[in-house]
This record gives sequence, C-alpha cells and structure tokens, in this order.
Amino acid sequence: MGLYFRKLFIAFGAAAIAGCSLIDDDLSDCGVTFETGYELELVTNMSTEIQTQLSLESDIHVATALKAYLKNIFTDYAHDVDLSFYGVEADSTRLKHLSEVMDASQSKYTFYIPSRKYMHLAAANLRENGIVEMTDSTVCHHSTLKQMESDTVPTHRTGLFTARLPMDVVSNQDQSFFVRLYISNCATSLVIDTVDSHLRHFKAFAQGFATSFSICDSIYRFKSSPIMRADLLPVTEGGEICFTSVNFPSKDPDGSKVIIDTNDHFVSDNAEEAIWRWNVYTTLHDGTVVESVLSVKKPLRAGQLRIIKVKALDNGAVQPDMSQVGVSVKIDWNYAHEVDIEL
Repeated sequence: MGLYFRKLFIAFGAAAIAGCSLIDDDLSDCGVTFETGYELELVTNMSTEIQTQLSLESDIHVATALKAYLKNIFTDYAHDVDLSFYGVEADSTRLKHLSEVMDASQSKYTFYIPSRKYMHLAAANLRENGIVEMTDSTVCHHSTLKQMESDTVPTHRTGLFTARLPMDVVSNQDQSFFVRLYISNCATSLVIDTVDSHLRHFKAFAQGFATSFSICDSIYRFKSSPIMRADLLPVTEGGEICFTSVNFPSKDPDGSKVIIDTNDHFVSDNAEEAIWRWNVYTTLHDGTVVESVLSVKKPLRAGQLRIIKVKALDNGAVQPDMSQVGVSVKIDWNYAHEVDIEL
C-alpha cells in the first residue's frame, strides 16, 4: 500500500529569563534559553485508499465529496496548538502551559522556564473538533484526549495530533529540542451503490472504536462502545451515496497504536473476531426496516482511511464487495427477524 506522507515544520523559539543571583551555587531555578522545533508528521493512506477503492467512473462523485470532507482531517495544517511542560517528580504536575491559535505553517513562541527535567506534551487541532477535548491536563500521566460520553456520538471534526518528549533543560549550555506530532484519529467510509435497488432511505452508524487517548503513554482506551453517527456526504450525482465517520482507532491484535513507523504502512493481520463494524438501516416502501451489520476483522489504525463498498439489494440488505467484510441481515428489524444472505 502506498503512503501519503507530508510534513509541516513549526519553529518555536523558547527562552527563559533568570530569576536567581549570579553568585548562587544552586542554579536549578535559573532561566535558560533553548529552542524547540515542532513538526506535524502526517502518515496516512488516504490518497491511495481513494484511488484504489474509488477508481471507477461511477465513483468520481463520491471520491470528490470524500476528498473535500476529509481535507480538515488528514491535513498538514495546525489551527491551534496546546503545549505543556510537566515536572518529572511523582506528582508530575504541569509547570508551564501555552495554548494558542496558530493558523500558520510557522510560528514562534517565547517561554520563560527554569532549568530542570520536564516531560513535554503537545496537541494540535483541538479547539474546533467539538467532540474530543483534553481532560485532566494539569497532571502529566492523566492528560487525555477524551471523546464526549454518549450512547451515540457525532463524528470528529478535525484531525488530532499529539506528541510527548522528555526534556532535560540545563543551564550554561546551548540546547535545542525537536518534537514530532502524529495523528491520533482515523476515518472510515461506507459507499452504497443504490443503482437498480429503488431504495433511497438509508442510515449508517459505525461502532467499535476507542473513546479516549492517553497522551503521555500513547495508549487508546475503550471505556464503552458508543455508536458513531456517520455523516451523509453531499453527493448529488450518480448512483452512490457515502457515509463517513471520523473517530479514534479500533482495537488492534498488536495493540492500538499511533503510526510512527513509516515502513509499517497499514498492513495488518485479521483479528480472531470482528473488532469494528458498520450498522446500516434501510427503510423499504412498506415501512419495513432492514438492518445489515458489516463486521470487519482488520484493525482501523490512527491516520488510516478504510473505505467499504456495498451494493444495495431490493430486499433492503446491503452486500459487501470484499470477502474480508462479513455481513448479517435482519429483515423487518423492529421484530428482530434474522436472515443470512449469500455473499
């Protein structure tokens, strides 16, 4: 699988002023001057996935709408940045914090900070996300990107980037630090071919993803299994419709992770059981609701786009065009009548 890989360099100048006596032998509280470079490093398969899965002439309208929808998700642009410096003692409390709107490819900030050891955490593009917020950020190991708690959750609105770096800021020495920020969320799209089905009323939801992300430990947590309310893209031409959800990653046989190894791509083994899914609901002309559950065993990782294409059938079920996706169908869903369809 190909790789889309773009970088944004943000140079931050950081300085500290001395607040101590020149003859004081204890220089631990003295200010020092140092520079820190920040780079948003986007590792994603978005372009390749769209080119591969939406390559037919009939896909062009969906492909165009999907690219427009994801332009603020898989992006190399930082709207806002949140920077925190924590002590490394047992309580690991925050000692310095800066949260600014940047809206630029490069920017400089000035810090006044004593020389000591720090754990530095950084996050970008939080302010306009609307669904995810940073919580418990005054303590390093508690700092978390947390999705809103609800049975049904809207899709994330921005691509979220995070980083962590130990820093030993010492006096009387020229120093510079370099911080790479990696994307922490991902996306999945469901493309439904409605040609000849005479069906137009669809709803779709995705499920099976993490609900929070521990920034310092780079660990995803699965407190519950909320349903992601996917957006229906504005595709006005052609015979396909597209639902898209932006969310945290799914569970992973190798452990959910931020992708930082560019040689890893997004190749993964199947889990023993389905780890995430799409739930599709179709309303027939007589009011009958048909539920199709599309089960996926391959993990959805940070930075990844996964497109699943299905064909709508006259009976209201949807049939995937790939063997890796399982499907179960309930006809007249309100009465829980189950039917399996042949793939």
